[in-house]
Amino acid sequence: MAKLRLETALGILISVLFVGLSVLPAQAGSLDGVDGVVEANSPVCPVRFQLRFPERCSPQGERAELNELASKGLLPQRPLPLVRLDESLGDLPFYYVQSKRKDGTPLYTSLQDALKGQNAYRVIEPGFVFFSWIERYDQDNAVAYMIVPGVYVRGDGMARLSTPSYKGMAFSRTPSQIFAWVLTHTETSREPGLDQPKTGRMVERFQMVYVSDMREVDGWVWYQIGPDEWIEQRRIAKVIPDGTRPEGVESDRWISIDLYEQTMTVYEQGQLVFATLISTGLDGWWTQPGVFQIYEKLEADPMAGSFTADHSDFYYLEDVPWILYYDQSRAIHGSYWHNGYGYPRSHGCVNMSPFDSHWIFNWAEEGTWVYVYDPSGRTPTDAELYGAGGA
Repeated sequence: MAKLRLETALGILISVLFVGLSVLPAQAGSLDGVDGVVEANSPVCPVRFQLRFPERCSPQGERAELNELASKGLLPQRPLPLVRLDESLGDLPFYYVQSKRKDGTPLYTSLQDALKGQNAYRVIEPGFVFFSWIERYDQDNAVAYMIVPGVYVRGDGMARLSTPSYKGMAFSRTPSQIFAWVLTHTETSREPGLDQPKTGRMVERFQMVYVSDMREVDGWVWYQIGPDEWIEQRRIAKVIPDGTRPEGVESDRWISIDLYEQTMTVYEQGQLVFATLISTGLDGWWTQPGVFQIYEKLEADPMAGSFTADHSDFYYLEDVPWILYYDQSRAIHGSYWHNGYGYPRSHGCVNMSPFDSHWIFNWAEEGTWVYVYDPSGRTPTDAELYGAGGA
């Protein structure tokens, strides 16, 4: 009986070995797959072998896409080492309205005066004007908002806001690959160049993509984001993870702000822990390059100002959230009034989504280093060109 069991086991083992050998990929010295010719009977290979030696494996069936990627030198990207973020970071303790009034916005000290539009005690000049509100009142076909206890504004000429929902990404370790966000709805090209045929595939704003190659054509860099898929540099904002401490930064915790790409990366002990899109200063109101330290943290504060003689750029922003002052009046803060992250939008401050500004506010401390740079060299570095800055 024991002898019979032994013979049976040996038979099974020999059968398994025979089957296994019959499906092994062709050996280097064999004729199968030589010079890129894949024979009809080429074996189905393990994934790792398929990627390293696509010419020696069957390109058919489910592995056809892997074979195509490997033949072009493109390996499937590993998922980014992401950390789940607390969704409540996007919650704001305020509601907001924007004033559209061209003649200024009156403020009142009683609800009845506000509803009737009489006895205003102050008028906020016209411009880019936003209020946070506590209560909304709808009486006698009129609407009013309490913006602080005992102060009201009429509802006519007001537009209620939905705050931006965009958020960046947190990481458990530094990613090994270059990644980017798409800035505008666009169709990819089959080859780099404005005159190249399109793929028919659209990528969407805020979509994250991997960058596997770069080529310069007619003065613009094109990025490969997939097999036969290219997108021009002005349509994406890329991040090249680099945990090297910038010159002048004296700690292993710092914030890097890339003025050209309009991205923020956050490092701790040489590891990338967070990355996102931002909006920095417009031309003439540049965000100043340099090395700074956060000197004040405020959960919320109003911001107002104007930099032109005719006050055509006047802004009045109540309860700007999650403020980190680091360079005179320039600060990293949340911006509830726009969703234009990835493009310059400010008077010098670093605008972030409410979610992202809450995350960085929790992470940063007074004294945290801030490194602001422009790899293109287009942002002026002459300190005399910079005033105090603004939102």
